[in-house]
Parts: sequence; structure tokens; C-alpha cells
Amino acid sequence: MSSNLESLQVEIQKLPFQERAILIQNLISDLDNSEDTDSEELWIREAERRYQQWKEGKIQSKPASAVFREALVKFR
Repeated sequence: MSSNLESLQVEIQKLPFQERAILIQNLISDLDNSEDTDSEELWIREAERRYQQWKEGKIQSKPASAVFREALVKFR
């Protein structure tokens, strides 16, 4: 990791939670709108891999409500 990136990361971690969340949302949106089709293909393959694991009983799922509840507890 470059020193510029490291110092930027330190500054970002000083931001309040809500501001970091907005920054993350904006960065993800920027990546979603990029011309990088490789990342889209990688996400599709990852989703297919996880779905296959689920179908084979190798991983379990949980309701979205439980996932969101756990995330709220973790990030409060």
C-alpha cells in the first residue's frame, strides 16, 4: 500500500460513522458506474459459486432481517 493511500485511510478512519458510510456508498457507486466489466464478471462468478455451495448444503443461508439486525448491532 502506498504511503498516500495509508495516510488517506488514517484520515478516513477519523471521520464519523455516517460520513464514512456516505463515502463508501459514493465509492461503490463510482465503481459500479465504471467501464470495468471484469469486476462485473467476477461478481457473477462469485454469486454462482456461492449459490452452488448453498445448493450442495455446504453453506447455510439466513434471513435478510437477521443479517441487517447483526449489522446494526456490529456497527453501532
